[in-house]
Amino acid sequence: MLTKEEFWHGKPYYSLDAYCKNTYHEKLYKIALDAGMTCPNRDGKLDTRGCIFCSQGGSGDFAVRCIRPMKEQIAEGLSLFHGKKVGDRFIAYFQAYTNTYASLSYLHYVYTQALNEPCIAGISIATRPDCITEGVLSLLLSLRHSYPDKFIWIELGLQTIHEKTAAYIRRGYPLTVFDAAVYKLSAIKIPVIVHLILGLPGETDEQMLQSVEYLNDRPIFGVKLQLLHVLKNTDLAEDYKQGNFGVLTKEHYIDLLLSSLARLSPDIVIHRLTGDGPKDQLIAPLFSQNKRDVLNTLQQKCREKSIWQGKFYHDTGTTHTL
Repeated sequence: MLTKEEFWHGKPYYSLDAYCKNTYHEKLYKIALDAGMTCPNRDGKLDTRGCIFCSQGGSGDFAVRCIRPMKEQIAEGLSLFHGKKVGDRFIAYFQAYTNTYASLSYLHYVYTQALNEPCIAGISIATRPDCITEGVLSLLLSLRHSYPDKFIWIELGLQTIHEKTAAYIRRGYPLTVFDAAVYKLSAIKIPVIVHLILGLPGETDEQMLQSVEYLNDRPIFGVKLQLLHVLKNTDLAEDYKQGNFGVLTKEHYIDLLLSSLARLSPDIVIHRLTGDGPKDQLIAPLFSQNKRDVLNTLQQKCREKSIWQGKFYHDTGTTHTL
């Protein structure tokens, strides 16, 4: 029987790296893809401006640009690892915009293009809960059966459980829609990864931690904790320039991460603990450009304060793995 430290590969939390090594016996790197989709918050269905923090790249600023066949994008993505020691398999990450927001035939086409690549261990699809239709669910279930040796993950942008903040960021759907999507995906055994943003304007530390704890009672597989970035040419940047809110300091963010980890179920896989916005677009906070420093400081503080994922978690009986 492995100890928690061995199972987590020496980290004080259950990282994606540890999960992949435990499950697939190697580290899996992501290749970010752009499947050429848009978003109901941009095409006029809900809005035309996008979420208040979203850049023109639709959260896909690191995706391979130019809409080309997935095979070509994957090859280009692989070339970015030139000179870096990596394994033989990768995750195809459909990152830019809303990646279930297209015709079912097109979705089937782009997903299978990626799944058919021998080097792809599975796909991770970033989308919105209000774009998980019955047709999308049927397609995902079909693909899960057609590719039993590969995984299919869905990433849902929740950001916050608080409706006032959701309205400010122009999220465009209520919390009930998120819950419905999570339970429908869980019913067909599609693992769900949830995006949360720490540092959204107007939210207290306790409100942010409430969003984290909310996930403990839902059948989710993983979470991405994202530091709020202020990017150029966004409506959020205008609010920031007018002094309507301030961004988190490195010290404050580390403290929030410590509290978040301590309250989070130890079975939920941590897919991200910070983020690195494009240097040519990032206005604030600038400390986020040094991602390694943030993660190293977090681990140091975990040791100093004897904090680990789930230290203050109370088991609710919810299953978090599929």
